[in-house]
Amino acid sequence: MRVSRLISLVLLLQAGGVRTAAELAEQLEVSERTIYRDILALSAAGVPVYAEQGRAGGYRLLDGYRTRLNGLSRAEAEALFLAGLPGPARDMGLGEALATAELKVSAALPDALRSASGRARQRFHLDAPGWFRDAEPPPLLGALARAVWEDRVVALAYAGKAGEVTRSVAPLGLVLKNGVWYLVGRVGADARTYRVDRVRAATPTEERFARDDGFDLAAFWAARAAEFERALLAETVTVRLSPAGLRRLRMSVEAIAYRAAAEGAGPPDADGWVTVALPAESVPVAYSQLLALGPDVEVLDPPELRAMVAGAAERTAALYRR
Repeated sequence: MRVSRLISLVLLLQAGGVRTAAELAEQLEVSERTIYRDILALSAAGVPVYAEQGRAGGYRLLDGYRTRLNGLSRAEAEALFLAGLPGPARDMGLGEALATAELKVSAALPDALRSASGRARQRFHLDAPGWFRDAEPPPLLGALARAVWEDRVVALAYAGKAGEVTRSVAPLGLVLKNGVWYLVGRVGADARTYRVDRVRAATPTEERFARDDGFDLAAFWAARAAEFERALLAETVTVRLSPAGLRRLRMSVEAIAYRAAAEGAGPPDADGWVTVALPAESVPVAYSQLLALGPDVEVLDPPELRAMVAGAAERTAALYRR
């Protein structure tokens, strides 16, 4: 841990300028006293660190000094590809490796390009979790991430719908979707998906597995997500929509349901309304979604849903007749 911090300290100083102990302590997340000790250690090791006194004083390297510690370790090189996702990288236990990798890349850049990372961070930020979600990562995420990196089989205890089950899983990858982490793992010949927050135990074994070079995690996830969405939309309701209703439907239902409805819409009638077959998760869900369209939708089928919407319209009208 200290060796990594000393390397980071040298790279920070190599980036140029004078840095105070307070600035260095904040960036390395240690105390100022630790920085003083680290500076003494670097000086004793022959690194030309100089202290400048005065109000604008601090620490700097001898002009022209360049470290040869810029080479990336394997973990740092792998973490660097997660540079746009500092939060998820930190959740998986890669925060320190990513920070060190970024420092090494910055130190290797010409002076004119060294401010590029700071400029990018000032202008762009990705906040992956959804609103109102717990920002704390699942407790076993780090262990699963290590197993993924090491291609190591884990004994997984998982809280499924039918109760807790135990599986021997070859962890192929991790996916972050709308603030929820998922593990994609191979069980036998099948690739399966597990919510990480439902994993109750993940015990690494001595067994390592061979990856299929043809497996594409992003493509697998896209196909499985589309399949999951289609499976959820088990009902089909028939509705008439005004031109405004058709436009607003996009904001009321799932994207896959809207596309199916819009692509299958019949020709407009004399009033400009269109009849569509709308996929829905269930009649109650369709009821709550269609209420948002108010008088711009008429339910034609099933009769149960038509009666529910008609009843809501009557109760609403009664409120305004008082």
